[in-house]
Amino acid sequence: MTTAKSWKIGREIGDAVVKASSNPNRRWYGPHMAASVRAISERIPLVDFVLEIRDARIPLSSEYELLRKFSLFPSKRIVVLNKMELADPLELKKWMAYFQGRNYLSYAVNSHNKECVKNFLNFLQSQVRELHKSGHSGHTTTMMLLGIPNVGKSALANSLHQIGRISAAEKGKLKHTTVSSQPGDTKDIMSLKIGSHPNVYVLDTPGVLPPKLLDAEICSKLALTGAIPDDIIGEKELARFCLTLLNSSHEYKKWAKLSKSQDVTGSLSNENSTSSAQRKRQYPTDHTQDFIVYDVRRVLYETISAFDGNLEDDISMGELIETQFAALRTVLRVTEEASEFADLRVASKILNLYRTGRLGHYTLEHASC
Repeated sequence: MTTAKSWKIGREIGDAVVKASSNPNRRWYGPHMAASVRAISERIPLVDFVLEIRDARIPLSSEYELLRKFSLFPSKRIVVLNKMELADPLELKKWMAYFQGRNYLSYAVNSHNKECVKNFLNFLQSQVRELHKSGHSGHTTTMMLLGIPNVGKSALANSLHQIGRISAAEKGKLKHTTVSSQPGDTKDIMSLKIGSHPNVYVLDTPGVLPPKLLDAEICSKLALTGAIPDDIIGEKELARFCLTLLNSSHEYKKWAKLSKSQDVTGSLSNENSTSSAQRKRQYPTDHTQDFIVYDVRRVLYETISAFDGNLEDDISMGELIETQFAALRTVLRVTEEASEFADLRVASKILNLYRTGRLGHYTLEHASC
């Protein structure tokens, strides 16, 4: 397991985000976000359940701070650890125990896995049944999804709506919310039906951060996981940060079999059973293709294994990362061009692979049970 603290680059990124949040010219907390906060605050007391969506990689740093202003019954608030597929499975279990020990109703979910979402929907429906047993007289139950930007609220709302609609055998045009990898793209509160008899609706809300962020360590984690717009820090710095965490973890050791000493091509053919027709559809410049991902992992394994410097030293770590950037240009099919632009393209691709779990599963915070 790896954490985000202690590294110089992490501190620098965190400090930069703190500074940006205090700069009125960055339009960090514009009128649309202030309007969203007012609308959400007015509706929280009226809904039956509040689903606080957090990032399973940063369960504490992704807390929805606005909820601190409300005194909610424990049965009304459910902490949902989304993106569980990107987190360290062992750490995820510890975090579930952490919330259980503090009497939080919690659930871990992968919003892109239909079976996982179906189980989550069954869990929510069981909570609705308990609500009705306790005397709830309404025919409609509402659940509000709350969370910071880019934590996966809209993706989860859409998945719940799609599966709930199919389960209820309802017909008609499928309404859905906009899903984007860019934080802050959801602008309005949208209602989606996820159950019938009784009717259950989820309210998808815009992601909200506090007007000012003061904790640099939290800010570095928010930036790395995509809750903060990348242009505030820059993709190159964020990619260097993610490589720092990868290099200081043990995740790379799982890729030893991909070393050049192994028959990588044959291994991949056996593991993936890739047909010739499938291979024809693989594009050399698409960094998400399996054969390129395997090459990226191989290069990272070999550069870390061959490095004889002190990986606990910031300067030595920087030297290793520069070596990795140079090696990754070839693997990621970055054409010969000015070094600055080549590194930017490499950084963008590495950051994407890291955030989508193609470079391992990382939890950036320890659970202190």
